[in-house]
Formats: sequence, structure tokens, C-alpha cells
Amino acid sequence: MKKIASVAAASALALGVSAGAQASETLDSVKSKGFVQCGVSTGLPGFSNPDDKGNWQGMDVDVCRAVAAAVLGDASKVKYIPLTAKERFTALQSGEIDVLSRNTTWTQTRDTQLGLNFAGVNYYDGQGFMVSKNLGVKSALELDGAAVCIQSGTTTELNLSDYFREHKMSFTPVVFDTSDQTVKGFEAGRCDVLTSDQSQLYALRIKLADPGSAMVLPEVISKEPLGPVVRQGDDLWFNIVKWSLNAMITGEELGVTSGNIDSMKDSSNPNIRRFVGLEGPKGQGLELPDDWAYQIVKQVGSYGEVFERNVGEGSPLKISRGVNALWNKGGFLYAPPMR
Repeated sequence: MKKIASVAAASALALGVSAGAQASETLDSVKSKGFVQCGVSTGLPGFSNPDDKGNWQGMDVDVCRAVAAAVLGDASKVKYIPLTAKERFTALQSGEIDVLSRNTTWTQTRDTQLGLNFAGVNYYDGQGFMVSKNLGVKSALELDGAAVCIQSGTTTELNLSDYFREHKMSFTPVVFDTSDQTVKGFEAGRCDVLTSDQSQLYALRIKLADPGSAMVLPEVISKEPLGPVVRQGDDLWFNIVKWSLNAMITGEELGVTSGNIDSMKDSSNPNIRRFVGLEGPKGQGLELPDDWAYQIVKQVGSYGEVFERNVGEGSPLKISRGVNALWNKGGFLYAPPMR
């Protein structure tokens, strides 16, 4: 029995050494390059979209910036790689990007068969339908026989088919490679309906020549938890991306913002002192500086700040917090404790 136990212990130790060596690969690469390679969309307002000067901005972009702030101490140290829905997973699997932050739905198949790990949810969404007001439709149940614009390589294709089959309706798919192509096809009259995640529908509507001419129908036909993705087999990098997102959520819960975080260093609240790196685990276990969470909120903001400026009521999209509110304010957002 002693011999068997010693062999098992040696085997476990060997596995631990191997895992540890592998776990540092992406972090070492990022530090060596001096930037994070982040896969984003080809252009989706509010989530990942270049402004008129070519600077990327949006909810998903801010996840990339948070990781850069945590790892490199500088949120600007990101190289953005625009990817279509069909390209995104291959780019991550091949190592072309370090993290995918591109309105991507967490599903069982993607989590178990592609060699990828979802690091959390930065936006809870659901699939919906956008129609021209001239169509005179008030419900998705009135769409029997409609032509539907849809983006290929997305979960929306299966959801659409399931919904119409369940309600014994028929449709004609009009498939495009990018979201920009779908909205142009919709505007040109190639389809009666455009379907996508509701957040994307609001983003695409403002791209229309007359945004007021279209409306988003009330039905939400799916669960679409969107979040950043990394390769499997690199536990340290997985934890860094996961806790970078958690730090933004925790920051909002603690009332910490980019504007007040410096004054929070004098707080007597143990949770805040742990957050800014004065007590507790600090950067241990993540191989990051002790002030990694401080840098995220100082440079990028808490989740509430990120939501408001990109997609909230003060943005062109004017999306209410809804289920994306904190858990103690009626929403789904909940981060594990930082201790």
C-alpha cells in the first residue's frame, strides 16, 4: 500500500509540474510581446467597434483592456484582431489571439468540443427579431413565411429553426457572413426580418439610415450568455481573464469607480482593502502585481461604468440594465468573493 501511494503521489507531482509549466505559456507570451492579442467583432456598436479615429471601444473591448491593465499595468496595450463569427474559434485555437472577446454565446458544445473555456459572462442576452414598422407586425408569431436575414456561424441559426418549427411556421433564411452585411441586406429589403441577439439588434438599428423605421419585437427566444473565451490547458491564463472580469463586477458591488478608487485606499472596509491590493491574496495565485484589480478599475472602470458608457441609457443604444444589473439589484451579475 505504501508503494502504491508513493507512486500515485509521484505521478500527481509530475502532473502538477507539467500543468504549472503549461499554465504560464500565454502569460509569458503576453509579457514578452508587451500586449494582449484580442479577437473582437468586425464592428458592433456598443460591444466592439472602432470609432472615427480607429480606436476600438465597447463592452467586449473593455474586457480586453481590463486584462491588459491587470497583466501589463496599461489598458492600452492591446492589439485588436477583427474576426467574423466563422473565423473566431479557429483564431483562438491556433494561437493567433490570446483571448476572444466578441459577443460569443457560452454553450455546451463550444465549452466541451472546441478545446476552449468560457471565462464568465459579461452580458446576458437573448435572441430576438427586428422588423420594419411598415410590415405591420407586432409579434414574432406573425412571421410565418418570412424571409429572415441571419449571420452564419452563430447560435442564432439553430435557435431560429427551433422556434419556427416549434410554432409550426416556415421561413426562408437569407445568410450573410458579417453583421454589417445582415443589416445592409435588411435595409435593402432582401428580408422581412433580421434576427440576432437583442443587444446586437439595438446596435444594428442605429446603423440604419432611419433607425426609427425599425422596431425590435418583444419576444426573446433563447438564452445567450456572452463572455470572453480562452484556450483550454492554460489554467493560469484562464484564471487571469476570469478574475479580470470578476474584478469589474466586484468593483461595482463595492461602490468603487475609476473616479474614487484612489480615495478608497484609505478605507477601513476589509473587502475594499483586499480589492485595492493592501490586504488578502493580492496578486498571489494569478502571478500578477498586488494592485492588479486597482489598475483595472482605475484605467477601465467598474462594470457599471463600462455598461453605462457603452450600451446604457447614456449611450446611443440606450439599453436598460435589466438582467445585467447586480444580483442585489434584481439582476444576474454575481462575482465570487475576492478573498
